[in-house]
Amino acid sequence: MKTDRRNFLKTATFAGAGAVAGGMLQGCTPKLPESNMHGILEAVKKAHSQKFNMSGYGATALPVVRIGLIGLGDRGSGAVQRLSRIEGVEIKALADKREIAVKGSQKYLQSIGRPSALEFFGSEDEWKKMVELPDLDLIYICTPWVLHTPNAVYAMENGKHVACEVPIARTVDECWQLVETSERTKKHCMMLENCCYDFFELLTLNMARQGMFGDIIHGEGAYIHNLLGLNFQKADDSTPSGRGYTDMWRLKENAARNGNLYPTHGLGPICQVLNINRGDRLEYLSSVSTNDFSMGPKEKELAATDPFYGEWTDSKFRGNINTTIIRTILGKTIMVQHDVSSEQPYSRIHLVKGTKGMAVKYPRQMIALGEEWLNDEEMANAWAEHTPEIIKKVGEMAKQVGGHGGMDFIMDWRMIDCLRNGLPLDQDVYDGAAWSSIAPLSEWSVANRSQSIEIPDFTGGSWLTNKPHGIHLETGGTTAILEARKKVEDLQLNVR
Repeated sequence: MKTDRRNFLKTATFAGAGAVAGGMLQGCTPKLPESNMHGILEAVKKAHSQKFNMSGYGATALPVVRIGLIGLGDRGSGAVQRLSRIEGVEIKALADKREIAVKGSQKYLQSIGRPSALEFFGSEDEWKKMVELPDLDLIYICTPWVLHTPNAVYAMENGKHVACEVPIARTVDECWQLVETSERTKKHCMMLENCCYDFFELLTLNMARQGMFGDIIHGEGAYIHNLLGLNFQKADDSTPSGRGYTDMWRLKENAARNGNLYPTHGLGPICQVLNINRGDRLEYLSSVSTNDFSMGPKEKELAATDPFYGEWTDSKFRGNINTTIIRTILGKTIMVQHDVSSEQPYSRIHLVKGTKGMAVKYPRQMIALGEEWLNDEEMANAWAEHTPEIIKKVGEMAKQVGGHGGMDFIMDWRMIDCLRNGLPLDQDVYDGAAWSSIAPLSEWSVANRSQSIEIPDFTGGSWLTNKPHGIHLETGGTTAILEARKKVEDLQLNVR
């Protein structure tokens, strides 16, 4: 397959991501992305003079948040349903390449008595007309990965806050573009990392903030999810939410890139526990991938009876499993894995290890405070004592509304609550850039025999003074946080 960036953008369109929520690609070829080999080191070493610090910034409060959505596949249509259940939200406009997708979400709004939204569909650039509307506050983006940054940048340049599905960028250059645009426009740019809002992740975050695990020294996260069949499933755009991935966009990603393509689900919650960009930052990584043992054979099997799949015959699919190791400035480590083509149980690992205890979520939720795991009664007591306030407030409603067990609703509810009250968002543009940059940087490392590569400081140095805010908790200052701040201050003179 020989498709340049322009053609890939054209074929990907702004249609909603198909069945699963959706990283560095300047083109879509079976070879390594061009920017992986040319220019990435310059992008990594780029000096950034921060124009405005978006960390801890609360924009003007919005009593009513007026929303336009781009991409109404499975993720986008689900967002319409969740957002429509939140007080102080108006869904003003809907955009998707496919008319049936727009009409499907419109029908849902009408079925629950919500006012009809303006409709945008048909042409490749129809979404831009929606973004240009004067009476929108927030653009909610659920398009294929290749469009996330273009959608987000255009929205901010037109005076809108942004909430975008993961990953928010696919190249290091795109990460910088998002950071610079957000700082210049002073518009929020939040990556919708829903796994930060799952129940166990919130519990362990709260316990870590209270010092229950001691000094956090290591974390592990992953996206281990068998998507082999889904990646090769032909897109079916005959239903509103669609089935498969429109224009086979996710298969194109897997056929052109080799690294951790989807790092943020496992990485995001760990970064919050470690106060990344707020007292510590990601310094460098090294990454290794296995060979591909599944996607190539699957393509050959399908192509034997269906010429449609012959387009990928010469593709060098990414390896089955990628393992990326990250070190932080304060000497903490993070392991992140990616495998979406092996037959296996689902896992995001979510391991938090401290000097006095640890927690792990998969294959079952376990917590140790000392050298032994808590028993069932002790686990129940831990939940009762350390469940954060946001779960107490909206947890049951979240389970009823749904979205990956409720974490999607908690994420949306919290974002809207912050916008309505002029509070800083839990995830700012620096988080989205840092977490998303792991994909292209891991590709470079894999292509260079697992050499380590620096992770850019997207905060322009402000990570040294950014204060950990009360991430979806009622209190933000605990002894553990204050001790971490003291360590940062002691190290300031020695930080590279």
